[in-house]
Amino acid sequence: MTPSTPRLVVAAPSSGSGKTTVATGLMAAFAARGLAVSPHKVGPDYIDPGYHALATGRTGRNLDAYLCGPELVAPLFLHGARGCDIAVVEGVMGLYDGAAGEGELASTAQVAKLLGAPVVLVVDASSQSRSVAALVHGFVSWDPGVRVGGVILNKVGSARHEELLREALDSVGVPVLGALRRARPVETPSRHLGLVPVAERRALAVSAVSEMAALVSRGCDLPALEALARTAGTVPGGSAPWTPDFSPTHDHPPRSAGRLDQEPTRSAEGLEEGAARPAGKAKPRIAVAGGPAFTFSYAEHTELLTAAGAEVVTFDPLHDEELPEGTAGLVIGGGFPEVYAAELSANEPLRKAVAELAAAGAPIAAECAGLLYLCRELDGSPMCGVLDATARMAERLTLGYRDAVAVGGSVLAAAGTRMRGHEFHRTAVEPGAGAAPAWGIRGRERRVEGFVQRGVHASYLHTHWASEPGVARRFVERCRTS
Repeated sequence: MTPSTPRLVVAAPSSGSGKTTVATGLMAAFAARGLAVSPHKVGPDYIDPGYHALATGRTGRNLDAYLCGPELVAPLFLHGARGCDIAVVEGVMGLYDGAAGEGELASTAQVAKLLGAPVVLVVDASSQSRSVAALVHGFVSWDPGVRVGGVILNKVGSARHEELLREALDSVGVPVLGALRRARPVETPSRHLGLVPVAERRALAVSAVSEMAALVSRGCDLPALEALARTAGTVPGGSAPWTPDFSPTHDHPPRSAGRLDQEPTRSAEGLEEGAARPAGKAKPRIAVAGGPAFTFSYAEHTELLTAAGAEVVTFDPLHDEELPEGTAGLVIGGGFPEVYAAELSANEPLRKAVAELAAAGAPIAAECAGLLYLCRELDGSPMCGVLDATARMAERLTLGYRDAVAVGGSVLAAAGTRMRGHEFHRTAVEPGAGAAPAWGIRGRERRVEGFVQRGVHASYLHTHWASEPGVARRFVERCRTS
């Protein structure tokens, strides 16, 4: 890998245009040509990267300028692209859509500029002909800093329809690099939070990715797309790859911290400068929940925990009746426990083991699905009972970025540590916050949410620990000494 790794950003005028099909199919098609492909996804989405991983055989990684800050987009990209021949970045929503009220922040356009990558625009052409030229012209000219290097036409009705579209786009000066005919959609079922994750339908997902690859290979000019990727040049800014290493040359300064109304002075590390670390377990074992019910995680979290000195092991709450032997700490990320509530409830031995670990004061970090699992019950099914709260499905989807500050100290963060996060759920927890809340939400919607009690930190907020490496380090230290 070099800072000039060939790369493409696959974007669209809006959601539903077909960029996931094109991006995933393109990744798989390049891989089939013998290229080592680095897969990336703009934004906080956990599900698409699972399909990207199937397509490439490499870990799917997110590039989120809101959660991690624009300054980490290029380093995280270079970290993921290490050793690869080409990288494909799938965009989010429409090309210029980002964090609400924040201008271009977290948009696909911003990420493309931060990476110096050409954009391939996927256009749903199903209900237009000559108008496609006006649409593409608008996206090409809107921001001169974004280089739209080609168009892939999706849902083309016939050879004549394709001919009309190509004629119209001749006047725009942007090459057509592919035309995908209108056909039976690739089988990628969805539910209330998007596509069904790979872990829940692996055999069918493999088949779906194969179909995407065949569709793209038939309809796209792969050599031209590869040639476009090779025009990217060096990643702007002279960025070095991100690393989870905590050595002085590789550590990352914490994001500026802040209470709801003032700026504190302590970092997420929570240790006094120069203070000796307490003795404890040399390599604490941290169990990370996985399996079909808990599929939402960022690869960098495990890498950070490992770099901080932990031994990370996975377990499946649907099937494993015991926590891994010697578990000193527990990380339960997001997913779909509401879909598996009966099965999770039926695994009473594991629920009891989690409750006992919490009662012993062991560090437990739970996000969203993990929060639900720690409640007394979920839609009437008994859960672990660690938190005096109940969870249920809700009528309304809660979705959006959040600017948060740690209300008090916890196993994850010192009081006042500021982090940015993302909420994405169609469930509700009552009460929404404990006596010691996890986070205070800043901005227009000022509120507290989540729970901190003994070693437990549980919240709806998804965070990306690469933005605050001290979070992982602090958690491992607590596991070492608890």
